[in-house]
This record gives sequence, C-alpha cells and structure tokens, in this order.
Amino acid sequence: MFEYPGVGVFQVWDYVVFAALFVISSGIGIFFAVKERKKVSSREFLVGGKQMTCGPVALSLTASFMSAVTVLGTPSDVYRFGASFIIFGIAYTIMVIMTAELFVPVFYRSGITSTYEVIQCPFLFLTVLTILYTGVVVYAPALALNQVTGFNLWGSIAATGVVCTFYCTLGGLKAVVWTDAFQMVVMLMGFLTVLIQGTIKSGGTAAVWQKAQEGSRLEIFDFDLDPLRRHTFWTITVGGTFTWLGIYGVNQSTIQRCISCKSEKQAKLALYFNLLGLLVILVCAVFSGLIMYSFYRDCDPWTAGFVSAPDQLMPYFVMDILGHLPGLPGLFVACAFSGTLSTVAASINALATVTYEDFVKYCFNNLTDRCGTWISKGLCVVFGVACTTMAVAAAYMGGVVQLMPYFVMDILGHLPGLPGLFVACAFSGTLRCVHAPVPQHPSHEKAALSIHGMCGGPMLGLFSLGILLPCTNWMGAVGGLAVGITLSFWAGIGAFVYPAPPGKTMPLPLNTSGCVPLNTSDILTTLAPSLALERPALADSWYSMSYLYYSAVGWVATMTAGLLISLVTGPQRGKDVKPLLIRPVCNLFCFWSEKYKELCWCGVPHDEETVDLSKNSDTLAMKEGQPRDQVNGLSKDPREISSSPSPEDKSYINAGFTKDTYF
Repeated sequence: MFEYPGVGVFQVWDYVVFAALFVISSGIGIFFAVKERKKVSSREFLVGGKQMTCGPVALSLTASFMSAVTVLGTPSDVYRFGASFIIFGIAYTIMVIMTAELFVPVFYRSGITSTYEVIQCPFLFLTVLTILYTGVVVYAPALALNQVTGFNLWGSIAATGVVCTFYCTLGGLKAVVWTDAFQMVVMLMGFLTVLIQGTIKSGGTAAVWQKAQEGSRLEIFDFDLDPLRRHTFWTITVGGTFTWLGIYGVNQSTIQRCISCKSEKQAKLALYFNLLGLLVILVCAVFSGLIMYSFYRDCDPWTAGFVSAPDQLMPYFVMDILGHLPGLPGLFVACAFSGTLSTVAASINALATVTYEDFVKYCFNNLTDRCGTWISKGLCVVFGVACTTMAVAAAYMGGVVQLMPYFVMDILGHLPGLPGLFVACAFSGTLRCVHAPVPQHPSHEKAALSIHGMCGGPMLGLFSLGILLPCTNWMGAVGGLAVGITLSFWAGIGAFVYPAPPGKTMPLPLNTSGCVPLNTSDILTTLAPSLALERPALADSWYSMSYLYYSAVGWVATMTAGLLISLVTGPQRGKDVKPLLIRPVCNLFCFWSEKYKELCWCGVPHDEETVDLSKNSDTLAMKEGQPRDQVNGLSKDPREISSSPSPEDKSYINAGFTKDTYF
C-alpha cells in the first residue's frame, strides 16, 4: 500500500474550455443548417452535394478514426509495452495507398452512396457493428476521465450523444466534416500541451529519451515471426494493415467522405493528406507514452493502486502535470472528447446513409427530395439515440470487453447457422469454466481493434472477392463470409475466455520504489480464492494469437472459401459483371503480361474502351443500351449531381464544379 500523492482537480476554467468544444461544434451545425436551408436534396444532406474539397475531408477522416480510445489507450500501451506502436505508421501507409488505389476508384466511379450497394450486403451487420463500436468509443473515455478527474460520467455520455445528434441532424455531412476539422485542431492542441509540459516536468527531451532507453521502452523492432506474440514488427505491419484496411478501406464513413469530394483526384488527395494526420497523431500519442513513463519511472500509479485501470494513466498524468494550470486540463479533456465526438458523428452519419440508401429507398421508390431529407434527419436522431443507449448499456454491463459476448448473437443473427456455430464455439470445452474470472484491466485500444478485426476482416474479404475476383458468385460470397466470421470470432472469443499467457503479451517491468509507503501494520487484507481455469490445447496456440491477426484470418478465410465455393458451384459469367464494379489486381500492376491480365478479368469486357474507365463511362453505358442516368446498372437520380470524366486530370469529377481548390 502506498500513500496517494493527490493530483489536481477540475476547476471552473476547465469546465469553460470543455463546454466551448460542445458549443462551437453545435454552432457549426446551426451554421450549415441555415446556409444550406434551400438545398433539400437527400444527396446534399448525406454526401454534401459531392462538392467537398480534399482539405477538410482529410482532417475529418483523421479525426473520425483517431478516437478518444487512441488518445487514452495508445499512450498507456506505450507506457506498459514500449514504443513498438510507432510501427503502425507503416501499416497506416500501406492501408491508405491500397484504399486510394484499389477501393476508392470503384466506389467513386460507380456513383453509389452506400458502400453496401456494390455487394448488395444486408446492412444489419454494419449497423450492429457500428453501434457496438460507438458504444465503446463513448463509454471508455468517459469512464476513465470520470474516475480520475471526477468528471460526471452520465453527463459526458449524454452531452456527447445530444451534441453529435444535434449537429448531424441539422447540418448533414458538411457540418460533420467541418466540425471534425475543428475537433482535429483541438486534438492537436491538447496533445501539444501535454507534450510540452510533460517534457519540462520530466527534465527535458534528453532525460525522457535516456529513461525510456533504460526502461527498454525504445526496443521497437522485434522481428520474431511468432504469431502468438502481441506486438512484433510482423504482427503490427501485416496484422495492423489488414485491421486498418477493414476500418478504412471498405468503411462507410471513409467512402462516404471520399465520394463527397468533387473529383476522384480530390478523394485520393484527401486520403493521402489524411495519412499525414494519422502519422502526426500517432507520433504525439507514442511520445506522450514515453514522457509518461519517464515521469513515473520510479512510482508507477497503476501498480501502486492510484488508478484502477491502465487507460486511466493518461488522464491521471494530465491532472498531475497540468492540474495547477486553470483551463489546461479542460483542454486535454476536450482533446479526448474531440476524438469521441468526431467518431460518433461519423457513425451516426454513416448509419443514416446506409439505412436510407439500402432500406428506405428500396421500400419507397417515389420519395420527394424534401421527404428524403427529413427521413435522413430522422434517421440521424434514431441512431444518435441508439449509440448513446449503447454507451449507457456498456456501463451497466460492467466492462467494455464484455460487450462482444453480449452482442455477437445479434451480429450473426442474419446469417443462418452461424449463431449455432458461435454457441458451439463458446461452450465447447468451456462448460467447466462458467465462473472463469473476467480480465480486470482490459485495454480499450485492444478491445476496439479486436472488435474491428473480428468483424472487419471478413467484410474486407467480401468486398475483395467482389472487386478483385469477378468470377465470385453469390454462393461463394455468402459462404466465404460465413467461414471468415466463424474463424475470426472463434479466435477472438476464445482469447476472451482464455487470455494469452504473460510470456506472449510481454509487458515491460514497472517500478514503485519511489512511492511513499503507508503504515500497514494495522491493515489486514484477505485475498479471495481464485478458480483454477483448466486450459485446453488451443488456449496456448489458436486463442493466444495476436489480436491484430483476427482481421487477416477473417480475410484469408473469406477469400479462400469464397473462391473455392464459386469455382465448385460455377463461377460468375464475366459478361454479367459491370466493368466499373471491378478493380482486378492487373490494374495495379501494369507490367503484367496480357495473358495474366486476361486471367484476372475473368471474362469481363475490358477492351481499350472499357479499361480506361475514367474517360469512357458514358460511352460504355450507351454501348450497352443503358440510359445515361443508369450507368453500369446502378440507377442514379438525374436530379442529383453525378460523376463525369475529367480529361484534364484523368479523374472523375462532379458536374458543375470545375475549380481546382483544396479547402
């Protein structure tokens, strides 16, 4: 037992700074509601009229996916496991290049609004996954900040839900994008404040670096090929790439922002500029973790019992070094909640878009623009309430990681047979372990990436089948998705029941020699007996696999099973596939021979006229006898702004917007 040193508390100016974040975010929503009041098209509301430029979209993309889980979880991870997290920069780079060159051209040129129009996938899977993840994003930082700063848990959850729903409903995608851009600036200001003050308090940059080296926090490159190790160069580079491709590459929030750009070139630029933002946030988070370790090298707050979970380390550190400076703790809390607000807003907007495009318009064909806009706004309210409710449910369930077992049946419910497979997976060999203790200190960063990996990998595989392999038929797609989900969930849930041994997670040592001990002569501590959990054979192999490989497992299983099933049941005929929906690998490797290119196209028409899709989409449509408002089989409302080829930049542009601007 150690004497609690005490840290600063929230003051009036901290609440003022924090409240300003919500006021300005709401103000942006009101501004766009007034500015765009005469534009009643649902396309204007959901994708900004497809006239956005790359600058704000890039900031929005970065803010949306660098949530408060990143702000609080990454420094904590670096503090405990070292700076190997910086290798995620390689995964981010590969992910952005593949998204920009592989997926965005297909989605942008096809003229769709919902990504799931391309594969005609039921939107229930996306809806449940997104609401689940959003609950994690809202609840996790609110709990950590509540337990360290005393900031009201229910107040922060309610404020997040109300404000996000408010400006999403009023201003649509334009309000979301510009609010995200503002919140990105707030995130950077919060990180810079912590970095500067933390470095000063730790004795300078040289002292921070020296202490990090002495504590083995700078041993970054571990080239061990063992897939059971939590973080190595290969698990982060390979597994991280697949995980973030599932998050970014085929995510509705990402694609929706990209297709809102005025041209395909602007959409790609937005992704590449967004990469810079991702790297900046990553570097800030990693250095925050190193500074925090340097500051607490001799008295670790977690081991000493000053905080009850690792994700509370960063808020505790902030209150310790900034608590005496009015307003600055509030700035950091605003930084953390900026990530939350942007992620929640992106989720609400994406859910409303997918539901409107894949369900409402499918059921009601003759909706007017005004009616469609009001329905879209109503959907924003519905999903705002759903995401807020999910965060409240997370609190009552007692932990973030337990969310997955509670909702896995809902996620798999629309896929016949898979709920039974899940039950078999969960109970096979575990009936003796019903009372197994749940991990007391789950990492919110790991929980979020695990959820995305388990669900995102199979979905990435499904899109890859449809876009890369034209021979895939519907039976292959469904069968591949079922196999991918089964394997990735089997690994993820098994790891939850049987956590990997410490030898594989490799936490680095922490020290409490500098803490002031309490007089414990009169304190009697009774330890509750713990159940010995018998570990099956798979517990130290399959279930101990690095959580970053869940997505890769799901992708490989989906691709392999989908292709085999398609070949066995009869591949899709190439002449029945629309060229704009295909992006075979040969398009990315121009040096391939004609024989291999022919093989990759799987019989899809790809003569000189159809290969150059950026110039001849209208020619293709007329050649096939389709009207101009139904290019490549995807019906497009002629009243809405559509994509057309631009000979100047060899890229698709949106009609009526030709000036080349970036902000």
